[in-house]
Amino acid sequence: MKRIIALMIMLIPGFLAALGIKLMRDMVFGRLQAPFPSLSLQFLAGLLFFIGGLWFVAGFILHRDRKRNKVQSKFQGKN
Repeated sequence: MKRIIALMIMLIPGFLAALGIKLMRDMVFGRLQAPFPSLSLQFLAGLLFFIGGLWFVAGFILHRDRKRNKVQSKFQGKN
């Protein structure tokens, strides 16, 4: 059950990161999406979604690997 919950927690930021990539791609091709009044604002929102989703997934993986002692010594937390 814990693995299913962890998977669900990982899917939400993954979808946000994918949405961020889509918004940035649409800005490059000049396609304005509904809630955004300008292309530059759409790109910034997409960039924030992508960075936030990637940050969460990377932090989750780093936290898991630290608990299992599978990271290099320079990535170990302060003891």
